[in-house]
Amino acid sequence: MDQNPTAPLPAASTAPGPGVVPEFAPPPAGRPRRRYAVAGTGHRAGMYVAAVTGEHADVAELVAWLDPNPVRIDHYDAQVGHALGANAPARLPRYAPDSLERMIGEQSVDTVIVTSVDRTHAELIDRALRAGADVVVEKPLATDAAGCRRITRAVAETGRDVVMTFNYRYAPRNSTLRRVIADGAVGEVTGIHFEWVLDTRHGADYFRRWHREKANSGGLLVHKASHHFDLVNWWLNDVPTRVYASGGLRFYGDANAAARGMGPRPARGTGAGAGGDPFCLDLRDDPRLDALYLQAERHDGYRRDQDPFAPGITIEDNMSVLVDYAGGATLTYSLNAHSPWEGYQVSVNGTHGRAELLVVERGHLDDDGDPGLDPSAAGGGPGGDPVRPAGHRLVVQRHWRRAEEVAVPDGIGGHGGGDAILLKDVFRRDLRVGTDPLGRAAGYLDGIRAVAVGAAANESMLSGQPVLIDDLRLGVPLAGGVRPEPGDMKG
Repeated sequence: MDQNPTAPLPAASTAPGPGVVPEFAPPPAGRPRRRYAVAGTGHRAGMYVAAVTGEHADVAELVAWLDPNPVRIDHYDAQVGHALGANAPARLPRYAPDSLERMIGEQSVDTVIVTSVDRTHAELIDRALRAGADVVVEKPLATDAAGCRRITRAVAETGRDVVMTFNYRYAPRNSTLRRVIADGAVGEVTGIHFEWVLDTRHGADYFRRWHREKANSGGLLVHKASHHFDLVNWWLNDVPTRVYASGGLRFYGDANAAARGMGPRPARGTGAGAGGDPFCLDLRDDPRLDALYLQAERHDGYRRDQDPFAPGITIEDNMSVLVDYAGGATLTYSLNAHSPWEGYQVSVNGTHGRAELLVVERGHLDDDGDPGLDPSAAGGGPGGDPVRPAGHRLVVQRHWRRAEEVAVPDGIGGHGGGDAILLKDVFRRDLRVGTDPLGRAAGYLDGIRAVAVGAAANESMLSGQPVLIDDLRLGVPLAGGVRPEPGDMKG
């Protein structure tokens, strides 16, 4: 199951390219399975629940839930029961967030999978490590510098492990660009331009949910762009040193709606009878959203379908960032959350030439009520698009030579073919045969490097001034660390 709760699942590739999927040895006979607990049972948990009860059931087992909402736990507990061959819920032990330490002790939890609201990540990671468990965490690692400092202290003082699930590293189009750069095809990189656009179906969704409050998510420059900043850090095998950013809320929110004369709007999409309003989301239209959120409202009051033009939004929908790197390269980055198409463009300039990656995840939107929120799970657009077809293209052009297209191998699953490969590394990394020359596995230090850019960008937008990464006092040198990490690339 992909992380996206609504888009159709893509067909798995039957023949991914060489080197795309790492080789893993079978688990030793009789070795006990690793015991996992899930902290946070919203839609992000689905990918991990399906992995543990499916492909990786021979090396992993779910033993407990941690969430304040019993309805969301019920949803996944029923899935686990079904996967185990029962016609009844699994009835795994369930705990409230303040009982994390008790859960780890009582259920002998080896690893806690953190898929909760972003603002809770640092606390849950800190407490889990100190209670004797390792952690697998969804991006972002934390929402601000204080959270990063808390995690670095916990890692240093416990010696335990934190795995970051940066699935976009595993998408073959992105790892192929990493190989192009590492092989020196464009020479020494002098600069990268990276533009990411979210369309008005996916982009609007961040302004309906808890993400719309910066205190919860750190804003899109942390929640969403930590993926993108991690890619650049990884492509360059370098660390950011200075950040300048500018941005604002220019499309969503009540003030912008009023300025464009949109008139009165419903507070939520479900039951609004909006009749084709493309910005309304009716949770009843999707069984999973209905089960995880609409049926769960009575326990916590959380509304998953708020109007993106309502008051109270504190995050930006247009952002531009300038990042200097220790090795001398510069990143220019932009993120727009109200585009008519979705995807990204990357241009890498070097001393020998230029590489360009264009990815179209959805070429256009039809006003047909298609519930697919995030196109990265399957790609494409309604009915296809002859002018902007879904797909990707990687082109390299050296100085005084014709441009050449670089073949991108197939992957497996959603998010550009990276999800299923990531999950192999998460649950079987101790069984990997050999090392990954691309260093795709990510640890806590990679998470800090990514959050550092977004956190500095948030500070820069407040002050109007450039922010030095060192001034964030993250608790660990970004070029080093208190100990080697799985994703700390050596070049």
